[in-house]
Amino acid sequence: MISPVIPRPSSLISSIKLEKVDQHSLFKFSDDLQSKMEQLLERKKADLLTPEELAELEAIGELDRIFTHINAMLVTSP
Repeated sequence: MISPVIPRPSSLISSIKLEKVDQHSLFKFSDDLQSKMEQLLERKKADLLTPEELAELEAIGELDRIFTHINAMLVTSP
C-alpha cells in the first residue's frame, strides 16, 4: 500500500483559499491545486497514473470531501 505524500503545512496552506459566495466565506482549492486535481483525473481516465499520483489524487479527493462537508455546514448555519 502506498501512503500519500503529505505536504508541508506551509505548502498546504497556500493550496487553500477562502472565497466569498453570497454572504458566506467558503473553503476552496487554489487555482494550482484545482489544476493539479484536473490533470490527475485526466491521467486516471487514460489509465496513466503512477501509484504515487494515485495516492496524491486520493488525498486531494479526501480534502475535497472535507471542504464540501465544512462548506455545507457553513451555509446551513444561521
